[in-house]
Amino acid sequence: MQHDALHKASMRIAIVDESASRAAVIHEGLAAFDDCEIFVLTQRNGLVARIEKIAPDIVLIDLGNPSRDVLEEYFAVSRAVARPIAMFVDQSDEAALAASIDAGVSSYVVDGLAPHRIRPILDLAVRRFNAFARLQTDLAEAQGKLAERDAVDRAKRILMDSRRITEPEAYAELRKTAMNQGRRIAEIAEAVVTAHKLMGGA
Repeated sequence: MQHDALHKASMRIAIVDESASRAAVIHEGLAAFDDCEIFVLTQRNGLVARIEKIAPDIVLIDLGNPSRDVLEEYFAVSRAVARPIAMFVDQSDEAALAASIDAGVSSYVVDGLAPHRIRPILDLAVRRFNAFARLQTDLAEAQGKLAERDAVDRAKRILMDSRRITEPEAYAELRKTAMNQGRRIAEIAEAVVTAHKLMGGA
């Protein structure tokens, strides 16, 4: 049986932990995976740049019992790093949990640092990150389509008003121009709208 999200060649895992003993617990939890490259980062300074240089597949941040300031500092790192992130803390509150979600943390684990839990938590973090990334892509595509539809509607109105033609005729004109130029109708519509604005149109 194949492993899922974590079973692939050279899985790169960055462990952010200022405590060597706690990092050892994570190492133990990953000991069964000989296809993992593990990078341990123990300093907060320049953390984002070092993570980007390593280019890990997932980041594990183990904080123990952090102060609110330290937690916020790591949440800032989470926002800046576009990768699955699993964050471990010994204790937390609802405000910190909500902040972790806002910061893009895929898995926020309270009092859960045990070797046998590392693998399932990594899997979950990767799945959540990928699902969220798909949602963002879908939203961007939907917003793009709405913007294109709006441009086409505006271009049709401009042509209808300026040439005194019907809506089907205006759309046919856009489609014909697009075909002649080998471009998409939305591109022609945006050009019509832009030209209309440059000519002082509303």
